[in-house]
Amino acid sequence: MPTSKERTEKMVKLLDIKEGDKIVDLGAGDGRLVVEAAKAGAESYGYEISPALVRLAKKNIWDAGLDSKAFVFCGNLWHQNLRDFDGVVVYGMRHMMKKLERKFEKELKPGAKVVSNYFRLPSWTSVSKEDNIYFYIKE
Repeated sequence: MPTSKERTEKMVKLLDIKEGDKIVDLGAGDGRLVVEAAKAGAESYGYEISPALVRLAKKNIWDAGLDSKAFVFCGNLWHQNLRDFDGVVVYGMRHMMKKLERKFEKELKPGAKVVSNYFRLPSWTSVSKEDNIYFYIKE
C-alpha cells in the first residue's frame, strides 16, 4: 500500500535534508518519497524489486522534472551497498527489521539518518517517533 503524501512529507522532514545529501528509499514503490526527497534538495535514489513500479517511479520522476537528481533502479535492497548515503528510508516488515538493522550497522556511516515507516529497528533507540514513523541516527 503506497504511503500517503502527508506521511511521505513527514518522513522527508525528519531527514532534515541539506543540499547535496544522498538519500535512498529501500522499496521505492512508485517513487513518491524519492521525488519528495529530491524536491527537498537531496540527490535521491530508490531501489524497487518490481519492474512495473520502477517504470511508474521513473515516469513520476520525469513528470516532476527531477530526472537529473532523482533515480530509481530495479534491484533487491539486500544487494545494494548503503555506504555512500546520508539518509535511508524504509517501509519494511516486522520479519525483516533485524536483518536490516545488521545491514545498517555494517554499511551506514556514522551520523547517517534512518527513517522507518511503521516498523522499528529492534535494537536501536529511536531519536524520535511520531505517528509510528521512527527516526534514528547511526552512531
